[in-house]
Amino acid sequence: MTEQVNLDALRSYLANLGRTYVVDDVVAGVRHQGLMVSDTNIAEALQALRTGSSGAGVLEPLLRLPGVTDVLVNGAHQVYLERDGELVETRSPFPNEAAVRALAVRLATSAGRRLDDATPYVDARLADGTRLHAILAPLAQPGTCISLRIPASGGIPLDTWVSSGSLLAEMAELLRAIVAAKLAFLVSGGTGSGKTTLLGALLAEVSPQQRIVIVEDSQELLPNHPHCVRMEARHVNSEGAGAVTLTDLVRQALRMRPDRLVLGEVRGAELTDLLIALNTGHEGGCGTIHANSATDVPARLEALAALAGMSREACHAQAASALQVIVSVKKRGNGQRIVEQLGVITRTGSLVEVTPAVTLTPRGTLQREAGLERLEHLLSVGAR
Repeated sequence: MTEQVNLDALRSYLANLGRTYVVDDVVAGVRHQGLMVSDTNIAEALQALRTGSSGAGVLEPLLRLPGVTDVLVNGAHQVYLERDGELVETRSPFPNEAAVRALAVRLATSAGRRLDDATPYVDARLADGTRLHAILAPLAQPGTCISLRIPASGGIPLDTWVSSGSLLAEMAELLRAIVAAKLAFLVSGGTGSGKTTLLGALLAEVSPQQRIVIVEDSQELLPNHPHCVRMEARHVNSEGAGAVTLTDLVRQALRMRPDRLVLGEVRGAELTDLLIALNTGHEGGCGTIHANSATDVPARLEALAALAGMSREACHAQAASALQVIVSVKKRGNGQRIVEQLGVITRTGSLVEVTPAVTLTPRGTLQREAGLERLEHLLSVGAR
């Protein structure tokens, strides 16, 4: 069938119709290629088109490749895969810009979201858990961009982090002690550095007798833990109603008797609710935060707190008593994710800063820093 009907040309023909195609359109598209129309080639073309219209369509085979975590479409002629930590270009399956836009709109619709000239970008989760982001041209160049992130199939335990060289054994023992002592911590790092993966590994270390309540903008955490409740924020529908924010869910989580309150990613005004919660007897709370290093976390907290109208002084006062440890992860140039530093929150007058406790050196050894004594004190108090 593929020798008789050019599927890319047929998809381009149908995409240019600007509407949902019917069987007669497929017949016309085959004739447009100068081919004879038969029951066989029309049936085969329809089957191929239906396959392309389910799941992620022409991107589905790329998503199923072993080791692929992200599929990135930059217009009709550039498609990249992140595979085993390395970004590589692959052949684009799209005939033109119209086909990219059509797929982006269909994926957004399948997630219950709107994507058109009035709402030209979308951030959503597909039915199988795949994270979708799309933005239409001409806002995006060289064309409509689609980003698909595949959800982790399961948590990666701390022992695997150690065996893969991403985590020193001494650091792993400190992390286990931090979890056991119910210290409040944030995992910091840049985009794609492994923050969520590491947080999932740490949550797997929580005692099975404890109840974990997780709040996320889009479900990504999959901790290997027997008592875990996960809640996901909801964006507005096509009528502009029905939103449920992270702030809403954090407040609901406090009424669900959590032993551990987890905010998948601290990214906005919900920070204030998390800090307040951790200051009212909810020990062992944790989350992730975007920051280039552990020492940058206080400045990042300030910026997020300002979104909720919290002053700098109030933010630092809340953080000083709510948070205790910062775990910093980093993605190296070769794609390897590493835990590079553990730091402790310390007061400096009315403000807080992060004092490094242990650091991974360029030689791959553990360097003990000024904050280690305070970390050991916190661990001894928490273990009582």
